[in-house]
Amino acid sequence: MPQPKSAFDATYPCDFYEPAELFEPDQMYTVPEIARLLQELEPDAEIDPDTEAVLIDWAIPWVMTHAEDLVIAEPLEEDGPGYYGVAPHAVEGEAGEDEAGEGEETGDADPQDGA
Repeated sequence: MPQPKSAFDATYPCDFYEPAELFEPDQMYTVPEIARLLQELEPDAEIDPDTEAVLIDWAIPWVMTHAEDLVIAEPLEEDGPGYYGVAPHAVEGEAGEDEAGEGEETGDADPQDGA
């Protein structure tokens, strides 16, 4: 049921971290780890399952909203979770950015480059 704003002692801006603020540039994270980071917890913090479920409910839309600034990796194990990290172009001053500010994709260089 909606409540009037006057029913609350205070309201706060609904600001969320940008991927480059939240992630270490050389690390990849699971959705539960992202959920913890969004709450300023350590990625491996112990929390009860009900709290984790609520935090994950917040983390999934955050991942979708910031998809253009994220990279994803396949699970390390067949039945393991996927991993997300900050995309190189989303990190200020990241090496490999061109003048348009777009980062290079990771992977092997084109064998015809420099020929």
